[in-house]
Amino acid sequence: MKSTLYILLVLSLLFFPSCKTETKKKEKKALPQKPNIVFIMSDDHAYQAISAYNDTLIQTPNIDRIAEEGVLFTNASVTNSICAPSRAVILTGKHSHLNGKIDNNMPFDTTNVTFPQLFQKAGYQTAMFGKLHFGNNPKGFDEFKILPGQGDYYNPKFITSKGDTIVNGYVTDIITDFTLDWMKKRRDTTKPFLLMYLHKAPHRTWLPAERHYKVFTKKTFPLPATLFDTYDTRGTAAKTAEMGILKEMQLRYDNKLTKEVTDELKVEDKYDWSPLDRMTTLQRTSWNETYSPISEEFRKSYPAMNDSALTVWKYQRYMQDYLATIAAVDENVGRVLDYLDENNLKENTVVVYTSDQGFYLGEHGWFDKRFMYNESFKTPLLIRWPNVITPETTEDEMVQNLDFAQTFLEIAGINAPEDMQGESFLPLLINEKEKWKRDAVYYHYYEYPSVHAVKRHYGIATKKFKLMHFYYDVDEWEFYDREKDPMEIRNLYNDPDYANIISEMKEKLSALRIKYKDSDEHNNRYIQIYKENGWIK
Repeated sequence: MKSTLYILLVLSLLFFPSCKTETKKKEKKALPQKPNIVFIMSDDHAYQAISAYNDTLIQTPNIDRIAEEGVLFTNASVTNSICAPSRAVILTGKHSHLNGKIDNNMPFDTTNVTFPQLFQKAGYQTAMFGKLHFGNNPKGFDEFKILPGQGDYYNPKFITSKGDTIVNGYVTDIITDFTLDWMKKRRDTTKPFLLMYLHKAPHRTWLPAERHYKVFTKKTFPLPATLFDTYDTRGTAAKTAEMGILKEMQLRYDNKLTKEVTDELKVEDKYDWSPLDRMTTLQRTSWNETYSPISEEFRKSYPAMNDSALTVWKYQRYMQDYLATIAAVDENVGRVLDYLDENNLKENTVVVYTSDQGFYLGEHGWFDKRFMYNESFKTPLLIRWPNVITPETTEDEMVQNLDFAQTFLEIAGINAPEDMQGESFLPLLINEKEKWKRDAVYYHYYEYPSVHAVKRHYGIATKKFKLMHFYYDVDEWEFYDREKDPMEIRNLYNDPDYANIISEMKEKLSALRIKYKDSDEHNNRYIQIYKENGWIK
């Protein structure tokens, strides 16, 4: 009898959950109304140079804090890996061919509606400090202080609504000073705010702050596995690109050798100006104390260097300066996070850290970006939203910079325009992953012929595969198995074992081009504009 009652009790628990359990299932966490948003973006910050992704090159404890207290996206990517077009995609939520900013040459169409304009209209206080890269009067901001174009690392000029101003100091520190000054003195505490905090670093030419170059120039870094890639299975594009560390990285402009040494060694430098020209006498004196001995050491070693040794030397110098500029970014991100935490702003503020694209840190022998290969296609994305995002979450769903506008608008409860093309990934932030349906993303790069000579191409990526089509002066396809070949060194386009998969990927690619309203007509129209402006023949 006792055993029978025990069995009935167990069955009742299995098939008739308690009222408490049922209530818990139905509970849905209420999202904060109109939270603040702090959007932090660096320029050319490779995900490989954030220790939350990879701790072999540098430690970035402050940027990592965002992931530790929130979510780390491992499959975030861009739609067009180049600075100004990426920023235009972020602001408009539309692909480059529709917002018109296909490359760094084409002007930004100011009739585009940007998401900060919508935030401002909805009652948010808005501010932008740092690098925009295009336009001198960004719409939708109550206050802005932005660098003209690329801007300078030392003693930079800023464009403001009240005129231009030059500020002495180091750019990463100054941008943060502006940001904190606004939050402390001019933030309207009765309104939610949208703050765009945008760093120049670590963009070329990688000039570190004094406190960091004295440390990082003494460091040695591990070589990437594909530093000496020979592109055996790939087509014309990879073989003709002009962003190789050996040939295209400049000894004076990039690696900071003195003109006296390059002249003595009869080494030609592509650029006839120095990125150090804006330094004060005191700043230059301190710089020379560290970098002149490096030049002298190179002068003695260069005659015996073969191509491999020169590549390794250039790579180490590149990493020393590039990573040193990131050290300043990380420190300053920490300053902003500390301010939010210490002033009761943490709980109701969404903090986003990203880059306008990825970057090559010696992979495939390259620096720069532009290609759809992983290192420039993928971008870091870390988001903190206390009491909403589960801390230490890792998310591998495919999101893009195209999605930022709609995601932020939905977070703020603002309706997005129908012509925006992204998808809000809010479901991924609030544990409603079943609502996220995307299985592929689209990419299109246009700036050719131009600097670095990366050919025009478009393509599609899923979690497993990637298909790219290079066009304009070539007609070549490349296909990669992303799971079996994560470094993307084996082009399998002509492998019969993948014929069916490639056919399916081509169908998916055609469907995405239709969905996003891209076409060969767009390509031809932009090529014609290039010809009319004399940018290409």
